[in-house]
Amino acid sequence: MFFSSVLLFFPLMSALHDFHVSGCDYNCTDKPVFTPSSLVVKYGDPTSATCVACNNSCQGTVSGLETSQGVVTENGTTLVWTVDRITEWDSTVTCYYSTADKQCCTDLDVTVYQAPEHVSISFVHHTGPMVEGHQYQLQCTVENVAPAKHLVVTFYRGETVLDQLQSESSERYKPVNETFTLNINASKEDNGAQFRCEAKLELGPEGPQPPPVVKSENITATVNYGPKLLVSANENIQIKQGDTLSLNCSSEGNPSPSYSWKLPDGRASSSSDSVLIIQSVGSDQGGNYVCTISNKVGTDTVNYSVDVQATWPPYATALIVIAVLILIGLIGYILYKRKRTGHLSGQV
Repeated sequence: MFFSSVLLFFPLMSALHDFHVSGCDYNCTDKPVFTPSSLVVKYGDPTSATCVACNNSCQGTVSGLETSQGVVTENGTTLVWTVDRITEWDSTVTCYYSTADKQCCTDLDVTVYQAPEHVSISFVHHTGPMVEGHQYQLQCTVENVAPAKHLVVTFYRGETVLDQLQSESSERYKPVNETFTLNINASKEDNGAQFRCEAKLELGPEGPQPPPVVKSENITATVNYGPKLLVSANENIQIKQGDTLSLNCSSEGNPSPSYSWKLPDGRASSSSDSVLIIQSVGSDQGGNYVCTISNKVGTDTVNYSVDVQATWPPYATALIVIAVLILIGLIGYILYKRKRTGHLSGQV
């Protein structure tokens, strides 16, 4: 009779032990508890967790821990899971206990991660200088990162954040390569600017702090742009005859602009400088002056209307003064003569 009972006991225990294969109840009152409740582990690193299968309701039942890697050590209803080197991206760990009519389970939340192996930035389908006002696309490539759903990429111009993008990859566990793009409109301020991107795994408070960040190298942008006037052009100028006329249309541009001048008589000036200087301007040199500024991106013009005001030469003033003095002297002499003549007539 005893032998029959033993034969019945072992098949029953075997059936209870294998019962977890068919299904789990995750809403039990007295369900297994993991410590810690979740793990974030770098691929290839060791890890461990402890499960108390139950406190009261599982006494005399079968308990266990189901996993595809590592070692499980049992001490009553307490089970310790230890892995020397985690090598599976989808690590499922289930702690359970089984009775004749139910199985109660808890899964350990395990996130296996790998920081990006390499991050690079480039312009899509473009090399060489950009042109102001045109749109270009920056691309950030992140290689061999997991899990992608936690990946955030940030684009920078210098230290200024341009945009931050979240991965939309459907791969939940294994490492993937991800690309992110950002459109920019080139401006002259971008000439010489450095662009880069950074890839960060935001794994929550259980993950490494601070979160692992991998940066790309900087790429320096070259932007060609048309002439931009550097001075406030005084387009209506009044100047005295004989003074120095100076017209300034200094500009910046990439490539550096060239200059040409057209004189009031329609002739081209021999000057190719940004400043046109005429010493001792003459009255016949007034009129419309045109400065043309150009490079391979664009052309700009500045018009100057110059009014030359005539002045008396120094010798003319001296002549007038002498003439006035002579006139005064002559008038004085005439008056004197008349007075003298009248006096003599009275004496006779």
